[in-house]
Amino acid sequence: MEGVNKNIICDFYKALSARDTNTVHRLLAQDIDWWFHGPPAHKYNLMQVLTGTRDFEDNDSYEPLIVVSIGSMVVAEGYHIHERRKTYWVHVWTVENEKIITQVREYLDTSVTVTRITKSSNVLEASPRSPESKKMWESKLGDSVSVPRLLLVL
Repeated sequence: MEGVNKNIICDFYKALSARDTNTVHRLLAQDIDWWFHGPPAHKYNLMQVLTGTRDFEDNDSYEPLIVVSIGSMVVAEGYHIHERRKTYWVHVWTVENEKIITQVREYLDTSVTVTRITKSSNVLEASPRSPESKKMWESKLGDSVSVPRLLLVL
């Protein structure tokens, strides 16, 4: 499943870069759930490109440098340069039934850490109900700049 979902997202980014709107729309659910975190001036850039309400501009670069699959979620990270300034982005996509993208969480100029929390089954712990956390993924690109950090818990 994870490999299929990652391939779907990679195909999506290839279609987006090629301005292949038919493939982009075929891979997206019509009622895609979108969530944004970042500078308000950039809030609708990606969503407007995805819905076709704004044309893809030359400085719009959505070619991920990192793509990682975590269950039904796929995390992609990259950056684009606008007016000689790098803007880092992280997209967290949810793929359903190994064929359609139903959700995107978009983070701009934000460092994201994805963590899974599960109940502990270790009887030696003080409390068997204590949750355990496991880091699944962490942003790499924004490490050298001052950006807000966000924890995404699964």
